[in-house]
Amino acid sequence: MPMKLTILGSSSALPTSERFPSAHVLNVHERLFLIDCGEGTQMQLRKSRIRFGKINHIFISHLHGDHVFGLYGLLSTYSLMGKTTPINLYAPENYNNILLTHLNDFDIHLNFEINFIPLSGKDPVKILDDKYLTVTSFPLDHRVPSFGFLFREKPYDRNIKKESIEEYKIPSVRIPAIKKGENFITKEGIVVKNEEITVPGPASLSYAYCSDTKYFRRLSSFVKGVDLLYHEATFEASMENLAATTGHSTTSDAAKVASEAGACTLIIGHFSARYKDINPLVKEAREIFPNTFPAIDGHTYEVGLINDP
Repeated sequence: MPMKLTILGSSSALPTSERFPSAHVLNVHERLFLIDCGEGTQMQLRKSRIRFGKINHIFISHLHGDHVFGLYGLLSTYSLMGKTTPINLYAPENYNNILLTHLNDFDIHLNFEINFIPLSGKDPVKILDDKYLTVTSFPLDHRVPSFGFLFREKPYDRNIKKESIEEYKIPSVRIPAIKKGENFITKEGIVVKNEEITVPGPASLSYAYCSDTKYFRRLSSFVKGVDLLYHEATFEASMENLAATTGHSTTSDAAKVASEAGACTLIIGHFSARYKDINPLVKEAREIFPNTFPAIDGHTYEVGLINDP
């Protein structure tokens, strides 16, 4: 099944008339994951016709307003809509008390539970592991504790050849194990190798989200071989000093990480409001990593099949 990414916001701290603050929705097997929740996220969800109720996992990279201010309104809306299923909230460890204080101060009484999963540490940590995928958080280098997220599909089962079922009279009860890679033993005791009766299933896909961060060498190792890498590129390459001072990346930094990681495709975003035209930023990144595309609000990108929008 396809993995799809919808950009809800591609701006940095200051929104523009065309770009909202950071928010992404990743669709994996028709399960929706909200990544960051800047101001205006609810509006963008509605414009993109994304069903609120299908979002049960929310990931917050760090505690700067352009990545979290939209969450309070979204949680309130969920309650007003009558949501009762829990929300799994993954955020820096000090955020839980901040959130609870806000809800209390504004007299917001939720109809659902929030399962808070704290993010901390200086190494990658698996924070979600279910039937279809794993999610790993990893540290970034920003002015406050900040984390990226790697979403990786679990390997698909192999597909059994229909003609092999007939040829070897394979009973249906054995098929699930064969799809998992087991050999088949006939009634006569003959071992039939798995690769003779199956073909590989679809390739599993992966998506990595690198929010606000300076370039650092170790980052590429966290997202090695990823199919689609989103990496912030707040500034053009000539503004590397400002990027370092503010804890952000340039177009060159983002492209360098993608290249070092061996990523298949790079999407850059979190653009400074000073840029009315982002095409020069994309051009700069492509000089280092040719398969680079811009994050554009409202656009959906299919992981593994991205062309110019």
